[in-house]
Amino acid sequence: MEQLLYDDLSSTIGTNGLVAMIVSLLCVVLSWWALQNLKLDLVIRYPKSPQGRLLHLLLAIVLGHFVAGFLLDYLGWSGMIRNMF
Repeated sequence: MEQLLYDDLSSTIGTNGLVAMIVSLLCVVLSWWALQNLKLDLVIRYPKSPQGRLLHLLLAIVLGHFVAGFLLDYLGWSGMIRNMF
């Protein structure tokens, strides 16, 4: 019985981790795509340089992280509401 509970918990944690990774990667990709429309040449001297592209990537990661955090929090909150009833 105890092993069954451990397996269920382990499976749930693994599933949640996989969902979090997929959501995070999708949000970073969406952020990268959205940032393509940003005129970085107004802020960066050489936006096509390796440093400019790295900054673009880092901005996409930061923005994607915040969006993914919001989505995952929202998913968790909606699960709490569902379990309330």
